[in-house]
Amino acid sequence: MSRIADWAQSIWYGNGQGALALAPLEWLFRGVAGARRKAYGMGLFRHGHPGAPVIVVGNLTVGGAGKTPLVIWLGQNLQIRGWKPAVVSRGYGGRRGGEPEWVEPGSDPGDFGDEPVLIAEAGLPVAVGRDRLAAAEFVRAGGADVILSDDGLQHYALERDLEIVVIDGDRGLGNGRCLPAGPLREPAARLAEADLVVCNGSGQCPPGGAVYSLVIRIARGLESGECRPLASFRDQPVHAAAGIGNPQRFFTALEEAGLEISRHPFPDHYGYRAGDLSFGDDLPVLITSKDAVKARAFDRSRLWEVPAECAFENDDGERVLNTVEARLRELVAAAA
Repeated sequence: MSRIADWAQSIWYGNGQGALALAPLEWLFRGVAGARRKAYGMGLFRHGHPGAPVIVVGNLTVGGAGKTPLVIWLGQNLQIRGWKPAVVSRGYGGRRGGEPEWVEPGSDPGDFGDEPVLIAEAGLPVAVGRDRLAAAEFVRAGGADVILSDDGLQHYALERDLEIVVIDGDRGLGNGRCLPAGPLREPAARLAEADLVVCNGSGQCPPGGAVYSLVIRIARGLESGECRPLASFRDQPVHAAAGIGNPQRFFTALEEAGLEISRHPFPDHYGYRAGDLSFGDDLPVLITSKDAVKARAFDRSRLWEVPAECAFENDDGERVLNTVEARLRELVAAAA
């Protein structure tokens, strides 16, 4: 499977050959995706609104682009401004997710998925459910006055009031083609319909997009709870492991902090097993927060979580918040 994934990545983001050969399947995918969306618009498929403002944070490409840290940042800032946001998630990779359920800090990622547990541990109410509309109605009944959908841009059963599309600034939209010839779930023209485009890194951000980066400053021992500045790891080689959408971004950030690392990339949402994070020596192993929630059952003595936080360029963060809150106030006024 990893060879297939590597081959696809070389086509989508590199100079790999094969995109033209996959063009017939790409047009079939475009046709099916377009027909599906039209069917929702015509009312042929069930769709609805939960009765509280819905903000979808999604992306056009398959794989991670940095959505969950942005959802956490947005939810926490809305809390500061007096709103009561709750997050809904599909809970990718979790064993549960049928009927909507609340996720608590310390919940088993194997049940609910790694990202919902990470969101819960950041202090935001979050519910997992296979049906996002049902999950949105569930959190609305639980007191939420703003609903954030982590992913779900293409889940048209859930009507939305504001769309935020996240782009990986390092990789952009790849070769600009739809699956399977490229990484896009919908044509690039879909960006024009979004209320906000937010880029994780400025490299390939379209004009007008808000730009943020994921900043890392400290490492936290999973067993001891000790916090250390990343600079304290410069005196020895360390291992770095990441099972996220773009592991190389994490590795590069560590190297830019001056660390000498051995890179250990894993697939996004990887379900770690005992031994996966043991590399035959006693060196520290630095991992992302998304990976840390799945490593509690292992020997944690050498594991260090490296939390990341969103840092916006210039006044982009304030612009995003003001745009979101202005829309929320419009909706509240209209419903009064």
